[in-house]
Amino acid sequence: MNGWLRGIGLAMLALGLALAATVCAGNWLGERKMARRIALDVADIALPTDSASIGHGRYLFNTRGCATCHGRDGSGAAVIDDGTMRIVSPNITAGANSAITRYRTRDWVRTLRHGVKPDGRPLMIMPSEDYSLLSDADVGAIIAYVRQLAPVPGQAAQVRLPLSVKVMYAFGAVRDAAETIDHGAPPAPAAVPAVTIEHGAYVAHSCIGCHGENLTGGRIPGTPSAWPAPANLTPGHGSAMIRYRTPDSFMAMLRSGRRPDGSSISAVMPFAALGEMNEMDMRALHAYLQSLPPRAGGQR
Repeated sequence: MNGWLRGIGLAMLALGLALAATVCAGNWLGERKMARRIALDVADIALPTDSASIGHGRYLFNTRGCATCHGRDGSGAAVIDDGTMRIVSPNITAGANSAITRYRTRDWVRTLRHGVKPDGRPLMIMPSEDYSLLSDADVGAIIAYVRQLAPVPGQAAQVRLPLSVKVMYAFGAVRDAAETIDHGAPPAPAAVPAVTIEHGAYVAHSCIGCHGENLTGGRIPGTPSAWPAPANLTPGHGSAMIRYRTPDSFMAMLRSGRRPDGSSISAVMPFAALGEMNEMDMRALHAYLQSLPPRAGGQR
């Protein structure tokens, strides 16, 4: 009996030591992965100077998630702070603690489309996959708008990940945007806004960071436990879109943050941004989502 108990104890000790070694290795590998350098040859793009284009840049900044994380004034904000994880988005104005003081146009392109910092390190948390296929005109409009923001003081960027997320990141369960983006894919042609499936697909690309490349939703690996799993936006099993058969019901949800029965949808969904989308973008997005082939939810 004593030998049997001793064997169990030794096995548990060995298992504990193996787990501790895995965690330590994961922490080290995660830090190393965040510090890696990604070589990219990024082309410059022309920036507009006319008021219409800069106004369009403001619209995209406010409706495609930029203002949600960086604030409407661009000064940055605590995006996640739940006691175990703290993510502070950087100040992208020219004020105190600015992250973009020395940014050239191509540095903006590298950040937005590729999820890579000017020094070649990957950006963490920034959902660059949402912007990777934006047209040159739209990327240029966003950059031009941000560059004319008034300088305001902000917080320095901060990424503090719990050990569990670092280990998941080290072993590929959590990925940064630079890992998911096809860096050789050409940008979309200049957008032609219209209530079409094609334009809806273009708008929907800004949803993939949360709802996944296939828009089937499912829990986002590494996010706080209080965050709900994003919904399946295809017509497949568990689809949220069965509630929104008409464009009007869909637009009402985006503007109110409520389901047709009046219940509130999680505040994690960026309704402040979505509610400012114009009717054309909303109707096109609805048309595209309704056209998708059914997929089971949770496949991301």
